[in-house]
Amino acid sequence: MREQYLQEMGITRWVRREPDSVVVGNVVPEPAEETTEVELTVVQTPDSHMVNELDWPELQQQVSDCVACDLHASRSQTVFGAGYQQADWMIIGEAPGNEEEQQGEPFMGQSGQLLTAMIEAMGLKREQVYITNILKCRPPENRDPVKDEILACHAFLRRQIELLQPKIILLLGRVAAQSVLDTDALMKDIHGKVFKYKETEIPVVATYHPAYLLRAPGEKRKAWQDLQIAMNIVSGEAT
Repeated sequence: MREQYLQEMGITRWVRREPDSVVVGNVVPEPAEETTEVELTVVQTPDSHMVNELDWPELQQQVSDCVACDLHASRSQTVFGAGYQQADWMIIGEAPGNEEEQQGEPFMGQSGQLLTAMIEAMGLKREQVYITNILKCRPPENRDPVKDEILACHAFLRRQIELLQPKIILLLGRVAAQSVLDTDALMKDIHGKVFKYKETEIPVVATYHPAYLLRAPGEKRKAWQDLQIAMNIVSGEAT
């Protein structure tokens, strides 16, 4: 069965792993210049101290009620995360798409099918891992998340990591990798390496997003090598 999933990934078995004028005396002041009102977007980040006290159900409710950035105005529902809440594996993508928003679960559609194949190629089932995104709301037109949106959701993601305490964090795609690792480096310089999450000892491995792999299937081999690195960490075989 595992061979089938590896084939779906394109991997062969041998691969390694204005005021009025006012007259003052005889002086008439010049009319005030016209001003244009500019609407400013204020990002109200969640109270980190409060979020740090929440358990899983409370955190999910807080995410559902969040209005910290403009994305809440266009969403039909939030996408909190899905999977086993005591999993060794935590998989983090960038943001929900249209299908994910409709179903309320991350990584649906073709990207989700490929991610499932990737998970099963590692000898796991999707129900054995925990999957979420750095953003819990879908950006319009499925565009990339912007800095303010990522900042608004940051406390939620951090609390998910704290609650889960995974043995490995797998980051999918450039946006997720740059956000979680706090770097501007490109994916080609990030993947294939092992990092640590913030001030913790939780190892982090980044690889290509399934949506990218669908467009560039030739990169699946690199993704499989990244997964092998992560697998070796979890199994204790990493050097």
